[in-house]
Amino acid sequence: MKDLALEVRGLHKSFGGTEVLRGLDLGVPRHSIYGFLGPNGAGKSTTMKIIMGLVRPSGGQASVFGRDVRRDGPAARALIGYLPQHARFHPYRTCRQVLEYVAALYPGREPRGDLRYRIDELLGSVGLGDFADRRTRGLSGGEAQRLGLAQALVPRPDLLILDEPSAALDPQGRRDILEIIDSLRGRVTIFYSTHILDDVQRVSDSVAVISRGRVVADGPISDLLSGRGSIWRITTTGAGDSTRDRLAAEVWVEDVDLRARGDNQIWSVRLSNDEASDRLLGVLLADDSIDIAEFHPSDHALEDAYLAVVGHDNEG
Repeated sequence: MKDLALEVRGLHKSFGGTEVLRGLDLGVPRHSIYGFLGPNGAGKSTTMKIIMGLVRPSGGQASVFGRDVRRDGPAARALIGYLPQHARFHPYRTCRQVLEYVAALYPGREPRGDLRYRIDELLGSVGLGDFADRRTRGLSGGEAQRLGLAQALVPRPDLLILDEPSAALDPQGRRDILEIIDSLRGRVTIFYSTHILDDVQRVSDSVAVISRGRVVADGPISDLLSGRGSIWRITTTGAGDSTRDRLAAEVWVEDVDLRARGDNQIWSVRLSNDEASDRLLGVLLADDSIDIAEFHPSDHALEDAYLAVVGHDNEG
């Protein structure tokens, strides 16, 4: 695929005897907002640290705008703004001093007057315009995360890598971060990891779903949401394991996910075509051990698509 901001091929990484990445492949189109979605421990942060040169891969390669992150490390990293999962700042530095320090790390530092204007502009863009002289120890979690976004934007990056940017924030903080990400659309390529489904659905153009060190689905988010066939949501009471096994063996059933929720069993069943819904209902009605409380087509929310590709792989 041409015009990729980030390309990863066959990436492997092991820590001791634990294999974290197992041949991971992905391509992030230029100027996209690309969600890197997966459960905790799936390998998202490790992938990002490899791209940033903070962790050496066991195999495979990654490139940023055609520059190999190992062979052309400094040149590749000069194109990236990075927000780690747990951003930390010197508690006695002000927000302005934090950004001045970051700016000094990059070649071609701007003249002092221009830099001051640039920092004021950045702080304003993330909603911290009145915080320039506030020490970072007094920032809330959401404010600190917004400062982290500002420092990632200091070098005017072509690629912005954000590791769980809205994790551990309250709803207001999450909304603020997502609005900032959305405001950057078309100006910079954004590659961000998350395990929060709603965040991906709200701002992403494309998404890759990672499970146990491999990408199991990727592409435009509209494609992932549309899926194949139809998805049905069912609520039952009683044991349904035998019926789940029977459905899983049917050629007209593509996936079955069954989860307990209190006294109920919540089913998500993907069918190969809409006409198979009558067969599905017939199988459920034939099981005297369960009672059907709800039976309706899903709206193809991202949760259904996500569970369809990673639900079983991450059980146990």
